[in-house]
Amino acid sequence: MLIGLQIRDVVLIEALDLSIGPGLTALTGETGAGKSIILDALGLATGARGDAGLVRRGAAQAVATAAFAPAPDHPVWDLLEEKGLAYARDEDLVLRRTLSADGRSRAFVNDQATGVGVLKELGEALLEVHGQHETVGLLDARTHRPLLDAYGALDGQGSAVASAWKAWREARERAEALRADVARSAAETEELTFRLSELDRLDPREGEETALAEERAVLGAAEKALADIQSARETFEGLGAKVAGAIRALERARERALTAGAAVDGPAVLRLAAASEALDRVLVEAGEAEAAIDGAAGAFDFEPDRLEKTEERLFDLRGLARKLNVAVEELPILRVRFAERLRAVESSEESLRAAEAEQASARAAYLAAAGDLTKARRAAGDRLAEAVMAELAPLKLEKARFRVAVEPLAEDRAGSAGLDRVAFEISTNPGAPFGDLGAIASGGELARFALALKAALAARTAGAQPLMIFDEVDQGVGGAVADAVGLRLKRLAAPEEGRPGAQVLVVTHSPQVAARAEAHWRIAKAGDAERLRTAVEVLSPADREEEIARMLAGAQITDAARAAARALMDA
Repeated sequence: MLIGLQIRDVVLIEALDLSIGPGLTALTGETGAGKSIILDALGLATGARGDAGLVRRGAAQAVATAAFAPAPDHPVWDLLEEKGLAYARDEDLVLRRTLSADGRSRAFVNDQATGVGVLKELGEALLEVHGQHETVGLLDARTHRPLLDAYGALDGQGSAVASAWKAWREARERAEALRADVARSAAETEELTFRLSELDRLDPREGEETALAEERAVLGAAEKALADIQSARETFEGLGAKVAGAIRALERARERALTAGAAVDGPAVLRLAAASEALDRVLVEAGEAEAAIDGAAGAFDFEPDRLEKTEERLFDLRGLARKLNVAVEELPILRVRFAERLRAVESSEESLRAAEAEQASARAAYLAAAGDLTKARRAAGDRLAEAVMAELAPLKLEKARFRVAVEPLAEDRAGSAGLDRVAFEISTNPGAPFGDLGAIASGGELARFALALKAALAARTAGAQPLMIFDEVDQGVGGAVADAVGLRLKRLAAPEEGRPGAQVLVVTHSPQVAARAEAHWRIAKAGDAERLRTAVEVLSPADREEEIARMLAGAQITDAARAAARALMDA
């Protein structure tokens, strides 16, 4: 609800502070008195296009400030959250706009600088303007579907469709992700299989590189030791035979010496015997040494190609590690990962089939819920069309026809609101085709049609309505039609069971309309030609009677006019 409007230096208004209450407020006054200036100032504060011509002559800038008191659950708070603007739901919402004489404009929300576009979005959420030159809200086809859903009390079905849409979207996203994964996996399956076969063939084990390296070092040293032992062995080869031959030769020499007559205990014989005995000991020692060499060689006993096999295994492991760009000790881990990935690739196809089945099921559930919502919308649209048609005749729009077009959308345009395009359409003359509201209706007809539609919608729509402004909705009509306009404006502003009242401002020249208002402002010019100003007077009941009598009688107010005014006010 708009609770206050502060205007500074806007056209003919130097300074004006207005407090605005609920219900229907009428703005009256002579033509050219400046009623439209108040609406221009309100439009300026709510993001309408600002023109330097709005700045009062001689002033540096124009300022328009509109204070609103939205309900705690009003969607405007979510919009403020989205825009990153500070707010408190239990406080007023203040929109302010300054416009310099050079055309520069600044916008503020609760004294926070923002863009004019933000003011415009907030304004669209807070008020609707229906007038001779523009109708904001109903002409926007984007509002028609939510208006129809509210009228038809389709929140439950709408929520079911939104939930089904969310489930379908999520199922589709899962299936698409798995489908992409399977496509990528198919390309890597061959590589994974090949690499895994290499790892399986080698069968790398944890800590194997270290063990192989140590074994290679030991085997290398052993091989060199055996070579040295073999060299020693070769040195001993034939030594025993040579020593034995030497012993035999000494024995022959001793026998020859004895044969020649040498004494047994002679020096020569004794020395030959000693030499023979020494050689005999050498022969025994040589045998023991050869046995020891053989024993040492036996201690280094291993497979002849063991070192070669060990080195080949180590080189194979290191070569595969280089190929896979990992350390050797990571090969067993990589083998497990490749196996898991390969299993995941194989299982992802099964997961994809399950996800696609889930997607198909979610799609079917969504289409069924959306189809039910479409039927409900068409039924609600028929009821709304009937209600609007009932409102048109009293407003002198009896030749017009109205319908709610509920047209199916292609499946690729599905969304949380269903599969329907909803549009309010009108035909102003018999036989004329239906078309969009803005393309067919115009001027006062458009404002009156908006009133008829609002009156029909309000009868079934719960929740607070935005501020509604009707600018000269009664132009070109009078008598019973003007009275019908006033009655519908009053009914629109009045609370009913299950529906709070709306706040309605109407700029009118019709006494029948003004008489229905709870509050009445008279707009008049004051001052002289040099300093002309627009003034606003909030009328008391007595002043209202005088103003309505003036509207009935013109310049000369008669008692009959006053009596007629009282009758209108008491009706």
